[in-house]
Amino acid sequence: MTNSVRVPARILVADDFAIVREGVKALLEHQPDLEVTAEAGDGRDAVHKAVTTDVDLAILDIAMPKLTGLQAVREIARRRPDLPIVLLSMHAGEQYFFDALQAGAAGYVLKRDADRVLIDACRTALRGESFIYPQALGTLMRRYIERVERGEEPGRQLLTPRESEVVKLIAESHSSREIAELLTISVKTVERHRANILERLGMRDRVELTRYAIRAGIIEP
Repeated sequence: MTNSVRVPARILVADDFAIVREGVKALLEHQPDLEVTAEAGDGRDAVHKAVTTDVDLAILDIAMPKLTGLQAVREIARRRPDLPIVLLSMHAGEQYFFDALQAGAAGYVLKRDADRVLIDACRTALRGESFIYPQALGTLMRRYIERVERGEEPGRQLLTPRESEVVKLIAESHSSREIAELLTISVKTVERHRANILERLGMRDRVELTRYAIRAGIIEP
């Protein structure tokens, strides 16, 4: 841990399920160098707490209401670039993984493995380093090889971060007007995104988009 980080480090935990927040707190409470001092139940509140409270690290769920974990990471990185962020996810989808790193996350941890690796992830992020646990690297390498063998371009993202946000909200059954309000864009822009996404993915309707969002790890089934 660097000299610039106090001991214990103060941590913000954000997840829309109180039981998950309690689980993270229980996991960290016996660590002398880590202390949960702030909580948030959605992405928007997570951003607010991250920029207005005195915390050294944020642990965010990747699938939260109001703002997703990825949206929250981008906003926090813009307003508090000094704050390291660890993302918790239910899925090992490579699109989320790469988007998380691109957004500015310092760590990416699957919830099913949190009891084994989250503490190390926190300490690694607080040192100013990136944390990716070995199982994730193995999965990514296998998928990379599979895509190369299929003749695909591994670095090419099918959707932009904004389009992924729109897909998530469509899959969650939000109307175009609701999506426009949540993302602070016009309804016309939402409809343009929807049309572009359907054309690029070769899909016809919300049902197919929802299936895609589940496979890609954009939403939880």
